[in-house]
Amino acid sequence: MRTRIDIEKFEEETLAPYAMKSKDSAGREYKEKDHEMRTCYQRDRDRIVHSEAFRKLEYKTQVFTIFEGDYYRTRLTHTIEVAQIGRTIGRNLRLNEDLIEAIALAHDLGHPPFGHAGEGHLRDKMKEIGGFDHNKRSFEIVTKFEKRYPHFDGLNLTREVLVGILKHETQYDKGAYSAKYKKGPTLEAKIVDFADSLAYLNHDIDDGLTSGYITEKDLMESSLWRRVYKKAEESIRNNDFEMKKYQVVKQLIDMQVRDFLTETDKRLKKLKFKNALEARTYQGIVAGFSPRMKEQRDALQKLLHKKLYQHYHVVRMNEKARRIIFDLFDVYLQQPNQLPYSVYSREKKYTKKQKYEIICNYIASMTDRFALEEHKKLFNPYTKV
Repeated sequence: MRTRIDIEKFEEETLAPYAMKSKDSAGREYKEKDHEMRTCYQRDRDRIVHSEAFRKLEYKTQVFTIFEGDYYRTRLTHTIEVAQIGRTIGRNLRLNEDLIEAIALAHDLGHPPFGHAGEGHLRDKMKEIGGFDHNKRSFEIVTKFEKRYPHFDGLNLTREVLVGILKHETQYDKGAYSAKYKKGPTLEAKIVDFADSLAYLNHDIDDGLTSGYITEKDLMESSLWRRVYKKAEESIRNNDFEMKKYQVVKQLIDMQVRDFLTETDKRLKKLKFKNALEARTYQGIVAGFSPRMKEQRDALQKLLHKKLYQHYHVVRMNEKARRIIFDLFDVYLQQPNQLPYSVYSREKKYTKKQKYEIICNYIASMTDRFALEEHKKLFNPYTKV
């Protein structure tokens, strides 16, 4: 049987010099005794999986809202895909897979209901007092809102995981500033950023094709799609749409991961980092796609934005989500006594900013399903309150 010390020794022997070793962690905000069997990052991963916010991801959606059907990706299935892709990349680059997995599993905890549209709508309602950022809220969930331990709020995660959550960046995500956590993210955290962007590009294509809002003909405008389509079509003898879709999406993921690994490995060999700190503080680009792949990915992303995200059905979904979020926010703001006692104390006096933050956090914590039910309770006279 292996102990934590054995695992840490194994990391030292097998991981790359630039990998973040568990024994070198900057530690936690609140001092805790080391576990006998699990490393610090393994404990972080387990704490995230057992959190309330993680369970709620099952009923928070991405592009297609919950009332459109149960096939489409949710925040939970997306998170699992990001963790899987991240671990694959991490294993091949000899990085710390447990750290990658912990960051990946937590990176979307702060998302509100109704996908990217929901975040935009909450940001609109909060613009008077600083806006809304799901990265910052993910950070607040694991440092403040989760109540699991008697002596402190939050999950008391390691600093490396906290920085990875706070400074997560993709096309849709901008890293949040923190005076307390100024150090840049580890290479493992940057891998999660790319795994995230890779996952949502591919699953949006899958969901888009399934919905019929984007077609194979539309995607043929993409040179990257044509490359993988030709490769997948050679292995398919019949004209089975579902089989073809799965094979093309599979090839699309594989081609991008291969390119990313090849290009990143090339840069790492050239840079020759002696330790994780060098990789963490390096100002240039370390992880990334080849110029050709990046260009083709960007073009495919623009195509999706034009053909899928602006499809009138998706616009209708987003507008429906906006009305629900705006209605809930406005009624709570006008009559905060309609909020549960656990959310809004009747004994305290709140400033305008505090009221906005309480309402925003309450709505952001909702699943799509809960938000829909709450809207019915407040606005449908035939639904029990």
